[in-house]
Amino acid sequence: MNLSGKYHYANGKRKAAVSRVRIYEDGKGEIYINNQTAEEFTNTKEELEKLTAPLKMTGNTGKYTITIKISGGGYMSQAESARHGIAKALQEMDPTLRTTLKKAGFITRDSRVKERKKFGLKKARRSPQFSKR
Repeated sequence: MNLSGKYHYANGKRKAAVSRVRIYEDGKGEIYINNQTAEEFTNTKEELEKLTAPLKMTGNTGKYTITIKISGGGYMSQAESARHGIAKALQEMDPTLRTTLKKAGFITRDSRVKERKKFGLKKARRSPQFSKR
């Protein structure tokens, strides 16, 4: 995986997962995640489809080589953060794609994160069991 040349860069986030995406212009359509191919890295077909959704929607499948470094989160959060990063990098590359990517919801950061636990409670909202006597 010897990559050089001009690339476009973007960060993607979802829950605790953060991905750093580089899209190389002179590519062969390969996707590398943490120095593995996308097929090796992903566990399910659903994750791979989530990753490549922005490319399919814009008709850029197989045009660019993409490298992604992901840390934190679970499997699905990592896939969604990579999708967010790919969409942002595609938008940086070609600003005319923004409307289609925005409509599909790929550019908007999903801000839902786990709520913090409050003292006096068992979880974020779950109260301790009540005993009458």
